[in-house]
Amino acid sequence: MKLFSKKEVKKTEEEKIEARREEVLAAGRKFKYPLQWTRYRVVINTVLIALVVFTMVVMGVWLALYRVGMTDDLLFNVTKVVPLSVASVDEEKVRFSDYLMFYRSSMISIERQSGSQFDEESFDELRAKYKRAALTEAEKYTYAIKLAKEQNITVTQEEINEEFNRHLNIGGVDRSEEGFLKIIRDNFGLSKSEYERMLYLTLMKAKVEIAIDEKANKTADKVEKMLVENGNDYKSVAEQLGDEISYEETGGMVDDKNIDGGRAAEAMRLEPDQSSGKFVSSNGDGYYFVKLIKKDESEVDFVSIKVPFTEFEERFDELKEDDKIVEYIETGEDEQI
Repeated sequence: MKLFSKKEVKKTEEEKIEARREEVLAAGRKFKYPLQWTRYRVVINTVLIALVVFTMVVMGVWLALYRVGMTDDLLFNVTKVVPLSVASVDEEKVRFSDYLMFYRSSMISIERQSGSQFDEESFDELRAKYKRAALTEAEKYTYAIKLAKEQNITVTQEEINEEFNRHLNIGGVDRSEEGFLKIIRDNFGLSKSEYERMLYLTLMKAKVEIAIDEKANKTADKVEKMLVENGNDYKSVAEQLGDEISYEETGGMVDDKNIDGGRAAEAMRLEPDQSSGKFVSSNGDGYYFVKLIKKDESEVDFVSIKVPFTEFEERFDELKEDDKIVEYIETGEDEQI
């Protein structure tokens, strides 16, 4: 016989509701943690897939640039955004974009002007030749930038703008910027920013060569002095200086737009028997002195003396001999030029 019996306690409505709520929540917890795990797995898988895709893209770009040697628009644009190197010169990195800019501008010009003259084999040889030339050119400009840092030499945007505006009027033709940009785009495939990059590199290299080439500077000073003493007799000065300089006569009238380092254009500004004095060639490879013989509205006859820059090339050749130029691609032309 039970002395005490358990008395059933009746729950209030509120307690019943709370108990039911707990039952529902408990049932829901069975699905909560598996769902969180599933979301976690989705995030991890998404990240892994993204990494795989990114790796494949990077490998594809690397193979296309460094092994296959592709030079199309897409890869060129990639190298302008991503600072990839095509070589190093005395530990200074050579921009892949500079190399492609030089190569593409040369090949576009060749293809549009005389591409139909070459069969496929000849064109392959031409591509290899211009790849080699473009890589060497990019290496030289990179070396100029390295020397410029050491010499505290700079090129300002104002200097680039001035040179760009001078190019607008080359040959005495007053071109609009829009018209000039169309010309360089159609003939060389260059945008304005790419053309300005070329101007920057050219100006920088010229400044560096002037700064480091003591021999050329002394020879130019000697030429100036001798021309004064000899009454601007260019031939006499040339005979006295021999191999230190180079002397040239046009042998007749030539177009004042002649591509000759700026000599014809400079001669057009002179009067007969007048000498120009020293000026740097438009391609930055030395000093020129020009004396006008005669001219008409569009042609000139002149003599000139050139004092070549040699120090930069000698230093660059030493780098090659000392194996301080490391290239990351093969151009198809073994010998550096």
